Amino acid sequence: MLGRTDSRPRLLILLLVMVLVSVALTIRLGYWQIVRGAELSGRAERQTTSRIEIPSRRGAIYDRSGTVVLASSVELDRLVAAPAQLSTADRRVVANELIRILGLEGDAAADLMAKMTTTKPYQILVRELTPEMSEAIRLAARDKRISRVGLEPESIRIYPQDGGGPDSTLAAHVIGFVNREGAGQYGVEQRYQDMLGGTPTIVDARRDMASRLIVDDDAILEAGIPGVDLRLTIDAGLQLSVEEELLATWLVDNAVSASAVVMDPYTGEIYAEATYPSYSGNDYRSVASTDPSRFIDPIVSEVYEPGSVLKMITAVAAFEQGTATPLTKFADAASLKLDDGKARIGNADRKSMGTMELQDALAYSRNVVAAKLALGLAPTTREASAILHETWTRLGFGKRTGVDLSGEVSGIVNDPTIQAWREIDLANASFGQGIAVTPLQLAVAFAAMVNGGTLVRPHVVKAIGDEPTVIGNPVQVLDPALRPTMMSLMSRVVTEVNVYRARTQVPGFYVGGKTGTAQIWDPTLNGGRGAFKASIFNYTFVGYIGRRANHPDLVIAVRIHEARPVVRAQGRLEMPRMSFELFQRIASTAINTPGLLPEIVDPEPADGGSLTGYGPAGATGPRWPGAAP
Repeated sequence: MLGRTDSRPRLLILLLVMVLVSVALTIRLGYWQIVRGAELSGRAERQTTSRIEIPSRRGAIYDRSGTVVLASSVELDRLVAAPAQLSTADRRVVANELIRILGLEGDAAADLMAKMTTTKPYQILVRELTPEMSEAIRLAARDKRISRVGLEPESIRIYPQDGGGPDSTLAAHVIGFVNREGAGQYGVEQRYQDMLGGTPTIVDARRDMASRLIVDDDAILEAGIPGVDLRLTIDAGLQLSVEEELLATWLVDNAVSASAVVMDPYTGEIYAEATYPSYSGNDYRSVASTDPSRFIDPIVSEVYEPGSVLKMITAVAAFEQGTATPLTKFADAASLKLDDGKARIGNADRKSMGTMELQDALAYSRNVVAAKLALGLAPTTREASAILHETWTRLGFGKRTGVDLSGEVSGIVNDPTIQAWREIDLANASFGQGIAVTPLQLAVAFAAMVNGGTLVRPHVVKAIGDEPTVIGNPVQVLDPALRPTMMSLMSRVVTEVNVYRARTQVPGFYVGGKTGTAQIWDPTLNGGRGAFKASIFNYTFVGYIGRRANHPDLVIAVRIHEARPVVRAQGRLEMPRMSFELFQRIASTAINTPGLLPEIVDPEPADGGSLTGYGPAGATGPRWPGAAP
């Protein structure tokens, strides 16, 4: 018989070891649960919860009627996943199934596979799923063909109205767009970001095993405020028509771009504002990757030398100084020597029209007469330069108009008190060279000349929520008595000159304006010394149209940028569609747009169109309180 192998001491030792291990485990467990419990609980909570911002509903954008939606937001799902909770093999299985369900190919399929095969705890796989895609994902999850994936709602900005050209949305340059982070970019979306976006809701959100957010009522730290709706001054019907006209002009003239703005000269409300080429706010990402310059709005963000449209501003300065009237006669010449013969300017046709009245010199756009008019503003070039410069700045050049759009620039105006102008500088300035402006600045300046002398603040937002926008009173910058004279001069441009008469008039309405054809300076030419581009010009027309002789209803500025004339002769630089023809087409539509203009309640003014309505030649200086000397 074998001896016994058990031993009481051995059992006691084993029992003691087990007791000691149990005590140690108990102490350790107590340490983790009691001493370190709060810390570990916090770690666990931080792994499953996060403080996030949930964007508020973004305000919608409507046209002036309040019925046409120009921008709104919808909720679409985005596909998210927790790859870290899957094995390496399962990540590929799930990724392949998702690629099959969503019908992804090429780069899109490769991108999803790359995101799913990481070890990150949270990944956004695909954004902006269609409802059909979302339902297919839910069905696959129920059938357990995929795991550790989920759907999260995401607010998407949409622009439902098609623009006047292909691949564009209506009023794209005015509205701008919203990026994936919910920030407005360009136009109204950026300028009114705080109002449209509201304030987000701040929450401590938890994620379930499928990485879906769980938001309890008691997890809300700060309640958000919904965004406010905006109603624009833009008329959707007119805007569409203007965009269609710009597209046609851009095509037939083979121009770099074509732009137009239609504005109320008394309130500054912008009824239409567009440039072509435009873009689609719904597809801004592809535009950003191919040609982001299309986001820039040339109406407010791009300056250029406008040419002869500024001859009207030179006339204003002369009338205020009393150095000329519309009937003052000037000796035209083919060219004019300046600065003791060191410089010379000339007429576009290189000809002389002899002695002529100022009203006709402006109608036929004589550079030499405009230069003489500017040089005669004062006894010295220094004084005359200061007078013209002051007139420019008073009418808004060299500073922002204050329009409620992002990205407005102030333009370029050389101050003669900083660097003295020579005679050639003053002469060039008299017909719109050596100064860079925006089309909107031109519209505002011409509005002041025909509305009674007030400088309005242009704007595109008519109401914020239910509250009308407060713009402030226009600033009086010209003598009101100057209006009939300036309107008559502009009217004479489109009635005296044959080439303009049939291509600007709108039957039954009063029309006036001024053309400008300007060379384009390129500093990269001539070995970096700069030169004018050959046979390429900027074409501008700024004018008014109204139902009454002395009360314009609209001011319209158009610009055809960098176009090459198909007919080029002395004094003639013709394109298939000229700037003044574009004005005529836009004006015809605008004046007949239903509900756009107020009803006429006051009688026809009795002083419509007097060419001598601003005093005799030789009168001295401006004659109203606060006017600049």
